Amino acid sequence: MNKNKSDESKDTSSIKEEVLELRTVKDDLSLQVSELQKEVHRLKIERDIYEKAAEVIKKDQGINIQTLTNREKVIIINALRESYQLKELLEVMHMAKSSYCYQVIAINTDKYTNLKTKVKDVFEESSSRYGYRRIHSVIRTLGTTVSEKVIRRIMKEENLLVPYIKRKKYSSYKGEISPEVENIINRDFHADKPNDKWLTDLTEFHIPAGKIYLSPIIDCFDGFPVSWTIGTSPSAELVNTMLDEAILSLSEDEKPIIHSDRGSHYRWPGWIERMGKAELTRSMSKKGCSPDNSACEGFFGRLKNEMFYGYSWTGVTIDQFIEELDKYIRWYAEKRIKLSLREVGLRWKN
Repeated sequence: MNKNKSDESKDTSSIKEEVLELRTVKDDLSLQVSELQKEVHRLKIERDIYEKAAEVIKKDQGINIQTLTNREKVIIINALRESYQLKELLEVMHMAKSSYCYQVIAINTDKYTNLKTKVKDVFEESSSRYGYRRIHSVIRTLGTTVSEKVIRRIMKEENLLVPYIKRKKYSSYKGEISPEVENIINRDFHADKPNDKWLTDLTEFHIPAGKIYLSPIIDCFDGFPVSWTIGTSPSAELVNTMLDEAILSLSEDEKPIIHSDRGSHYRWPGWIERMGKAELTRSMSKKGCSPDNSACEGFFGRLKNEMFYGYSWTGVTIDQFIEELDKYIRWYAEKRIKLSLREVGLRWKN
C-alpha cells in the first residue's frame, strides 16, 4: 500500500512539471509571436515612410532614413500621422520628440514668410485700399496658389486694415424744377457692352480747408469712370462740363442711357439741352430712393473708404486735395482690380 502511494505521488509531480514546461513554451511562443507582430508593424511603417518620402519630398525609395534631414523627417511624419502614432514614427525615424517639435514650429513659422511679404507689398502699393479678395487676386496673378482664407488670416495677423467709415451723402435735391422722367434703368445695372448704360451723381468731401465736389459718369459695363469733374461748388457748370467730356468720348452710333437721381443739376435746361442734342436717354431715380442708383453710390463708397476716410487732411489745401482725388480716380480707371470685370484688359482713353 505504501509503495502504490509513492508511485502515485511521483506521477502527479511529473505531470505538474510537464504542465509547467508546456506553459513556459507557450509563453515563449506568445512572446515570439508578439515580437514578430511588432517587427511586421515596424517594417510596415518603414515601407510607408519610404513610399511617402518618394511622394512628398521626391526621395528615392532606397534612401537610408538616417540620411534624411530633420525637416524632411517632420514632413514625412506629419504626412503619416493619421495612420500611425507619433511615438512609433519618431522611434522608426530615430528622432527625438524635442527635435520634432522644434522643426514643426520652424516650418509653420517659415511657411508663409514670403507670402506675408507679398501681401504687405500689394497692400502698400494699393495705398491700403485693397481688401483680402483683391489682394488674393493679385497674389494669384503673381503665380502663387493660396486660398482667400490664408490671405484674410495674414492680413488680420499683420493688422492690414482697410479704413471704412460710413458718412451721410451729399444731396443735390432742390425740389421739382422740371418734369420728372421715367426710371428706365430700374436698378438693372448690367450692361453687355461699354457706353450702353451710364450712371452719374454728385458727392461731397469736407476737409479743414473747405468743401470739394466730385461729379463723375460711371459705365455700368465695367465700373469705368468715363469722365469726371472736381470743383469747390456743386454748380451746373461742374456737371455740364463732365457731360460734355463724356459725350466727346462716344462714337456716332453710341447713345447710352444716363441715369441720375432727382438732383437739380440734372433737371436744369443746360443738362436737358445737352442730352437732347446728343440723343441720349434720361433716366431718374425715385425721390429719396438711393438704391435706384446704388451702383454709383457703390463707386463713391469705395472711393471714400480707399482714399478719404481714415486719412488726416489737416494742412492739405483744396488744390492739393483735388490733385490727390484726381490721381486716385486715374489709378482706379487704369490699375485698380475690378472683381466684377467680365473682360480682361483696360479701355483707358488717353
